[in-house]
Amino acid sequence: MQGTGRYAEVNGVNLYYETRGTGSPLILLHGGLGSGEMFGPILPTLAERHQVIAVDLQGHGRTADIDRPLEPEFMADDVAALIDHLGLDRPDVVGYSLGGGVALRVAARYPSKIGRIVAASAYIRSDAVYPEIRGQQGQMNAAAAEFMQGTPMYELYQRVAPRPEDFPRLLDKIGASMAKDFDLTEEISGLQVPTLIVAGDADMAPPGHFVEIFALLDGGQRDGGWMGENRPKGGHALAILPGCTHYNLFLSPLFAAATLAFLDERQG
Repeated sequence: MQGTGRYAEVNGVNLYYETRGTGSPLILLHGGLGSGEMFGPILPTLAERHQVIAVDLQGHGRTADIDRPLEPEFMADDVAALIDHLGLDRPDVVGYSLGGGVALRVAARYPSKIGRIVAASAYIRSDAVYPEIRGQQGQMNAAAAEFMQGTPMYELYQRVAPRPEDFPRLLDKIGASMAKDFDLTEEISGLQVPTLIVAGDADMAPPGHFVEIFALLDGGQRDGGWMGENRPKGGHALAILPGCTHYNLFLSPLFAAATLAFLDERQG
């Protein structure tokens, strides 16, 4: 199913997005070094029930980079501006990895603009990931570009980016962003938007970290009750997906099924 691609000028970024399907709007946010295209296998499933707006974030896919750090906070501002630009009425926001971090920040900064969010494979503290992964993140820079030639991420960028020669610059900027320490505990604790936390059972951070996030959202504190009356007060939920890693979760039918079940439940 081919989407309709357009650009929106927001916050100085010429933001690319593709629209598919009909129904209540769902903004879909990809992972680092990817683009909206990476969700290809599950897009038809999501678009059966929603108008899916797949965004290419700053410096990714068909959205050219600008002279601004590659920070999730800025990207969250871009998503909020896109919602205004398109005149959307409280769309849901679904993000994976980098996109999941952006979704959480949209929920924290702009709760009145969105309906529900799904944050997949998104950790909320920089020290939550396994130490060896933290080490790899610290080595991400332009020098890694030649070693990434032939990877799906490199090939996608070369095929669709407005300036394919910017790939080393993207690696530099995403490496600088990942090298920063961060802790979103306070922001997550105050979330006013119903949130589904999703992770693979062999993700980049241990399952316990995602249980911790759920606990910040009033989850896992008590029995849910026969009628679900004791579930988390804000309508939040948690899904740990079997057989999924950080690198294949976004392709999983389980991810699509959990997302749709949560977004279409409209309870709590």
